[in-house]
Amino acid sequence: MKILVSAAKTGGHIFPAIAVADELIKSGHDVVFLGGGEKIEIEAVSGKNFNYQTIKMNGFRGKNTVLKIKSLILIPLGIINVLNLIRKEKIDAMIGFGGFITVPPAIAFKIMRKPIFTHEQNSIQGSANKMLSNHSTFNFLGFPIKNNLKNNIFSGNPIRNIFSKKPTQDINSSNDINIYVTGGSQGAEYLNKNLPIVFGQINYKINIKHQCGVGKLSDVKTLYLEANIDAEVQEFYKNPQSLIEWSDFVITRSGALSISEISSMGRGMVMIPLPSSIDNHQFHNAKYIENIGMGIVHSQENGRSDLEIKLSQVIDEKNL
Repeated sequence: MKILVSAAKTGGHIFPAIAVADELIKSGHDVVFLGGGEKIEIEAVSGKNFNYQTIKMNGFRGKNTVLKIKSLILIPLGIINVLNLIRKEKIDAMIGFGGFITVPPAIAFKIMRKPIFTHEQNSIQGSANKMLSNHSTFNFLGFPIKNNLKNNIFSGNPIRNIFSKKPTQDINSSNDINIYVTGGSQGAEYLNKNLPIVFGQINYKINIKHQCGVGKLSDVKTLYLEANIDAEVQEFYKNPQSLIEWSDFVITRSGALSISEISSMGRGMVMIPLPSSIDNHQFHNAKYIENIGMGIVHSQENGRSDLEIKLSQVIDEKNL
């Protein structure tokens, strides 16, 4: 079969989509990967055996009126482009990984009476997947979703082949506590500004590796120096699996991909959900992980003192 895989813009959509596309190819299928032409997509599909195609599509929710109108105008053009692509490439089915990029292809596949599948990475269904779910053959779920969604399969989140390389960091053999901090490729302002100060108040021997995001390196390093902490700070780590393996636990936002990869490697985490995430989905992702005993949640509004207490409790348990 030839299958269209659609994802765009964010790693949380793109990397699970690529993981599935890789498995489809291993199983003997052909893949057409449909994105929006963003740099992150181009780099992610580089070297892959995919037929990479793009359509112009913008997000809808959270945008101003002008951008919303522009998004709606682009839908018919996207549908026509995908219809032509289906005919040219003789595509049999599609799977969409959320975001507005999946809407035009889903409509085109509906017109052609070809199977549609969706995958929802988060614990709250996104707008595009919610729109398409009633027209899908199956809806795959990264987290259990409590609603009347039909034809759903709780599959978990597809993750990158993070076990393909041996860790480049030495595994901790001392009594020190190793902590990996990550706010994702873009970094997280709350983690960058607050964690160096909080770590400075913790009376334990800790080793820190902190991914701060592009353009944030100097400011975060300065905060650690002011807190008298010799932390390793990088804008971006190319092999996060080595940092997860090295760590005793991870401090992270609670995007679906990040927490799925961390939990898959058997590491616990302190999760600090992004309050502005759509439908507060990061909080619900984090609560699921907390409920299965793989981490604890800290809400930003509770302040640094609460975070310090939680981190001290986690470190106490590690030292027992």
